[in-house]
Amino acid sequence: MLKACLNGGRRRDEHAAVPLTPAELAADATRCAAAGVAAVHAHPRDDAGDESLDPAVIAAAVTAIRAARPGLPVGVSTGAWIVPDPAERVAAVRAWTVLPDFASVNAHEPGAAAVAAALHDRGVMVEAGIWTESAVDAWRRWPVPTGRVLVECMAEPAEAALAEATAILAVLPDGCPPVLLHGEGPATWPVFAEAVRRGLHTRIGLEDTLLLPDGSPAPDNATLVAAARDVERRS
Repeated sequence: MLKACLNGGRRRDEHAAVPLTPAELAADATRCAAAGVAAVHAHPRDDAGDESLDPAVIAAAVTAIRAARPGLPVGVSTGAWIVPDPAERVAAVRAWTVLPDFASVNAHEPGAAAVAAALHDRGVMVEAGIWTESAVDAWRRWPVPTGRVLVECMAEPAEAALAEATAILAVLPDGCPPVLLHGEGPATWPVFAEAVRRGLHTRIGLEDTLLLPDGSPAPDNATLVAAARDVERRS
């Protein structure tokens, strides 16, 4: 599976094509689906442009994407930087009026197990974000099942990110849920290629990189997806 990560925490001063509003997310999701992705991951924003877990903000983004591209799975982030207090993150999830298809929870963050449990109780598929080897142990203690494991390689340079990926993948348990492997920044394309080589799910989008494989600036998410599909075909 190839997923598009549409915006993350990026702002317009980083890239003019970063989608922020529900309408922009919906238009970008439609273009990325046409280019070949099977799901999209978004960080919905409030009127000030800040990431938010507010029920109205989540509902507006998810509803817009579904209306524009029916049947395309939509996921969101529950990162602790959005709402630092774990109890408030749980309360936000429990208050959502429109549910995404899946949501990521970073296993190393305080309160991650409770957030995952709240999502599971609401019927939202949980993606476990694993950034380090030690996070694997934290995730394995969660009381609810996980639908997908996100092995997220943040190290630089790319060689360090690839070593990090190898180390994390080596300690994942037998019978692990499907794994999505991806990098960020300079490691994005090398880790993408490694995911393809290993036959793992992966993702691409302006959240992870602003550059195409040749190092040139990416005009938008759809162009990144087209480049990713080309890497897949040539591998």
